[in-house]
Amino acid sequence: MSYIISAVDRALQVLEIVAENQNIGLSELARLSGTTKTLAFRMATTLEARGFLIKDPSEKTYSLGYKPLYLSERVQYQSPLVKAANPVLDDLAIRTRENVSLHVREGLGTICLAIRQSPQPIRLYAELGRPGPLHVGGSPKLLLAFAPKDVQDAVLADKLEAFTASTVVDPKRLAVILDRIRSDGYNISHGDLDFGAFSVAAPIRDHAGRVIASVSVAGPQSRLTDDLESFYVRLLLEAADEISKKLGWLPQAAAE
Repeated sequence: MSYIISAVDRALQVLEIVAENQNIGLSELARLSGTTKTLAFRMATTLEARGFLIKDPSEKTYSLGYKPLYLSERVQYQSPLVKAANPVLDDLAIRTRENVSLHVREGLGTICLAIRQSPQPIRLYAELGRPGPLHVGGSPKLLLAFAPKDVQDAVLADKLEAFTASTVVDPKRLAVILDRIRSDGYNISHGDLDFGAFSVAAPIRDHAGRVIASVSVAGPQSRLTDDLESFYVRLLLEAADEISKKLGWLPQAAAE
């Protein structure tokens, strides 16, 4: 028996579509949501009344309202993971002066839950809540490596999109990389998602030792030296361990 309420599910789909397509018109909204214009209009009107969408009366297009900002702020206070990670992310941002982020896996993709932007004039583009694929990047590949086998199989069986010339699109080669990440306990990515960028990521565990998130440092490849790379790996492993311990993970107990 399914407990999903279809009307709510469709409304949330509309909200996600608007989040990905600023100033979207009703016809396009209906097309992307797979509904009629009448139903799309009713859902958008309901979301507008609740403050989740804003309608431009002259252009007759929709954008996100202010209510999602309120929900985003509430996540910072209510999520045990984000609360545990925030001070650690602040410290990492000060010590690295690069982008620092917290990612989780959602289905066959990733979501950025928290971010600290680099103060340097040349930095990577990063966005809170930004979804992404699992087969590229520092945090995504690490989360894929520690994901359940059915998730790994689904990703490896699908077509792997190439984002740069360095993106690994051969499933067999990617499977070898995932084995190495599990063995190393961290991941270093060089330009496979964003050209000329690096990302170093370490796993965060819950009280049962399951990898539930990833903390990473990312920036332009031109600033990364061998010494800095080693420093970032050590720093992130320590940071991930600190966050994991706040969530109840006791590595010494697991080793006994």
